[in-house]
Amino acid sequence: MTLRIRLALLCLIVLAVVFARAGGAPAAQLRTSHATAVAHEQAKVVSFARHFLGVPYVYGGTSPRSGFDCSGFTRFVYAHFGISLPHYSGAQFDRGRVVSRAGLRPGDLVFFDGLGHVGLYIGHGLFIHAPHSGTRVQIDSLDGSYGALYDGARRLF
Repeated sequence: MTLRIRLALLCLIVLAVVFARAGGAPAAQLRTSHATAVAHEQAKVVSFARHFLGVPYVYGGTSPRSGFDCSGFTRFVYAHFGISLPHYSGAQFDRGRVVSRAGLRPGDLVFFDGLGHVGLYIGHGLFIHAPHSGTRVQIDSLDGSYGALYDGARRLF
């Protein structure tokens, strides 16, 4: 092989490496930007949900005016962000993608008691929900009495 051919091959290899690295950087930035956007949306969901702390629990309730039941609460919160959910916790469990308990992020739906109850994870081991008759929308710990009833979680974003 002549010196010219060797130099040409070396230049092609160097150019291929440079282009490969340049192509990889924007893809990584795109993934990071998407993850950041999702985290921002989930934080907005949690912030909006907190506005309803203290709203009375009402069986079948779907609004802050009438009161909320658990799935009515999560349905109302997510509807504000253009995500339609059914008004039944078991059916909400079929939406989104599975999230492990260790992988929970604010905004994830958390399910309990044979899928008979749903809440919204807000971070730091806490979730917001409309528990049952005689209560109001409140924040509880996943490690409290609900921990033993935990069934799973779903991420909607």
